[in-house]
Amino acid sequence: MYRKVEDFLEDWTASSANALSVFKALTNDKLGQSIVEGHSTLGWLAWHLVGAGAAFGHFAGLQIPGPGRDQEAPTEVTEIVDAYEQVIEAYKVEAAKLTDEALLEEVNGFGGPIARGKLLRAVIDHQTHHLGQMTVLLRQAGLTVPGVMGPTKEMQA
Repeated sequence: MYRKVEDFLEDWTASSANALSVFKALTNDKLGQSIVEGHSTLGWLAWHLVGAGAAFGHFAGLQIPGPGRDQEAPTEVTEIVDAYEQVIEAYKVEAAKLTDEALLEEVNGFGGPIARGKLLRAVIDHQTHHLGQMTVLLRQAGLTVPGVMGPTKEMQA
């Protein structure tokens, strides 16, 4: 749980930069890569993080742009990257307006009341979870895996 806005902003900056590096490693022809047929694809996961960023922000009382629930994932990586970059910047602007005291306030979250600072921690945890899935799918797709939480095998060679 965040109790200081500056701590959230520092973590968001690092986490969103990692996510952006994963998004930029995608290629249009590999957006359909999944672990097995019928499971989440790279394109779906990336678009889900764009939409989830907006949804978490909404519950936190922040104005974060994002797609509607039924809006299908784009077929162009550049569209996903552009939408995610808007989410990144909106969090930086909107969260900077919060006070440390506001992080302790309860808001309506996905499952009921939750402290705003806890909800903001959850957006980063949720993103990290899906980035882990995406890095596995990148490797399976034969794409370059960026160092997210440290160097990759290729970076160590």
